[in-house]
Amino acid sequence: MNKEAREYLNLQRRLAVFKYAEAWGNVARAYRAFAMPRASYYRWKKAYDAEGEAGLVRKRPIAKKHPRAIAKETVNKVLELRTKFHLGPQRIVWYMERYHGIRVAFSSVYRILVRHGVNRFPNRVGCRAMHTRRYAKQVPGHHVQVDVKILSVTAPDGKKIRRFQYTAIDDATRIRALKIYPRHNQANAISFIDYVLEKFPFRVQTIRTDRGHEFQALFHWQVEDKGIRHAYIKPRSPQLNGKVERSHRTDGEEFYQLLSYTDDVDLNQKLEKWEHFYNFDRPHGAHGGRTSYEALRTMLEQTK
Repeated sequence: MNKEAREYLNLQRRLAVFKYAEAWGNVARAYRAFAMPRASYYRWKKAYDAEGEAGLVRKRPIAKKHPRAIAKETVNKVLELRTKFHLGPQRIVWYMERYHGIRVAFSSVYRILVRHGVNRFPNRVGCRAMHTRRYAKQVPGHHVQVDVKILSVTAPDGKKIRRFQYTAIDDATRIRALKIYPRHNQANAISFIDYVLEKFPFRVQTIRTDRGHEFQALFHWQVEDKGIRHAYIKPRSPQLNGKVERSHRTDGEEFYQLLSYTDDVDLNQKLEKWEHFYNFDRPHGAHGGRTSYEALRTMLEQTK
């Protein structure tokens, strides 16, 4: 006999006890006739009076108190990091320990997300077929990926304004340099490289870009004249600059979605703070929860 059949027979038996007691007007005679313990009779009768037949179905026992239950404040912090900043379970674990001093297991974070229905984001994009090999350079500055993120920001008057975020990311350490320009041209690309060389605390050996108009001849020879090799990735292959592409997605999820635009000065000031946070304070998945500059320090110590 399967579980469903047993539950059905138990339900009918409990109903029969109640009908017998009502017909004879004697509760004790009823539970004795059906060999039901007195405490069980009154427990099921109470559930029946409150919920009807649904109350007679045996429910999964759940403890009223959980001595090792995760504190409500911790649950709220986990949900805030997920819904507001779109962080994954592992990065939530790192953030909780680094910034809140709370150690919580990955499995516990995942169960919290599942319980509250936020373990998956809406409109989830399917995985692209992997046709390139992932790699990571071990020498800071050996490869620096550069790309442009096109921004569409809304001014207080409702007008849409287009701006261009130039991004450089070091392949080994994931240290980034960011700057926003009002134009998308070679002059600004050249200016941005000067900014990158000023910001990065190591020598840049190679810069990799796509074949966009902003990275053509003037940019190419300006970079080469600085003693830096400029390499183009294959056409229609953004995955070859995957680290900078992925960092742009992080910008959208953790920075721009929380941003309100007022003016260009304010936008660049906020971007500078985000750049500093990304490099010095943000736990990075590629480094096992360490920040980019912590990873750089480790690499430099290993070379001594």
